[in-house]
Amino acid sequence: MIPRTLFGEEHEMLRASARRFMESEVAPYHERWEEQGYVDRDIWTRAGAAGFLCPSMPERYGGAGAGRLHSVVLIEEQTRIGATGLGFGLHSEIVAPYLLHYGGEALKRRYLPAMASGAMIGAIAMTEPGAGSDLQGVQTTAVRDGDHYVLNGSKTFITNGWHADLVIVVARTDAAAGAKGISLFVVDTSMAGFVKGRRLKKAGMKAQDTSELFFDNVRVPAANLLGEEGRGFSYLMQELPWERLQIAIMAVESAAAGLAWTLDYTRQRQAFKRAVIDFQTVAHALAEIKTEVTMARVFVDRCIELLLDQQLDAATASMAKYWTTEMQFRALDRCVQLHGGYGYMWEYPITRAWADARVQRVYGGTNEIMKELISRGL
Repeated sequence: MIPRTLFGEEHEMLRASARRFMESEVAPYHERWEEQGYVDRDIWTRAGAAGFLCPSMPERYGGAGAGRLHSVVLIEEQTRIGATGLGFGLHSEIVAPYLLHYGGEALKRRYLPAMASGAMIGAIAMTEPGAGSDLQGVQTTAVRDGDHYVLNGSKTFITNGWHADLVIVVARTDAAAGAKGISLFVVDTSMAGFVKGRRLKKAGMKAQDTSELFFDNVRVPAANLLGEEGRGFSYLMQELPWERLQIAIMAVESAAAGLAWTLDYTRQRQAFKRAVIDFQTVAHALAEIKTEVTMARVFVDRCIELLLDQQLDAATASMAKYWTTEMQFRALDRCVQLHGGYGYMWEYPITRAWADARVQRVYGGTNEIMKELISRGL
């Protein structure tokens, strides 16, 4: 592999610590979490105590005050072992930044330290039964009533939704204003009228709690509005490049892990008294996968550099998300094939990674939408 130049000594120390945590505190329990459909709540507080939640948040709000490279390391180490049940990335690098960038001081002090410790779990509710990648199509409404907004509607496919203590909700505050009629609210799940629906059973990512959410005349304090009314769509567009880059980081690391597992398997597995890897067709397939993973990693690392320099634009982030997730699924599918019948057995990590990978091309905006965003700049 081409040497990576992003990380310094402190990042590698963090990587070693995160790897130990993932291997000792997560890996032994993940299969059970898949069976029950959610991770145990205490893994959140253990991760918080270890400093693995909200690392990029300022120290005054309970974070480590670290750069986003720390978050990249944590995402990679979680993905490396296939720990897709953990909603840490969304919690730390999607929900928390919305609060930090657009929330009032009281909201930040109330929620961010609790999120950093794992005492509170965050989610973001964008998708609805009738509105997915097209966020302008949301039908959930928030109507001003004195010092509150009255929230009505429903959301679906919400990661961390079942465990969540707070949810950032995308809602329409002006039905006639299109994108300018969308606002963001912080909804505490203890508020009257808020109901968590069923945990959804998925084809992959079985340990990740994903649920429906319902809002029936939920009275949300006006102070829980993030930023300005009607600016929600703009805020979403500003944050989405980092969200999509996180998906790309996961895609590359997942494909790299799949390649490593398959190399080990094909070196050990015998066919016709030869190691499977000694067959040219197998060796060439693995060479192709390694090449694509290497190319993807170089591109994504460059995107990370652009992000750190605040130069990552929406189109480039969309390219990263689109291409790497297509590569990921293609690579893992070939790795499953090289495992033969064992590649279809759930106890093999390659099988779970393959099933988990399919949704990467869907969430964060479907890859069809990614191509549309890229094409606008042609």
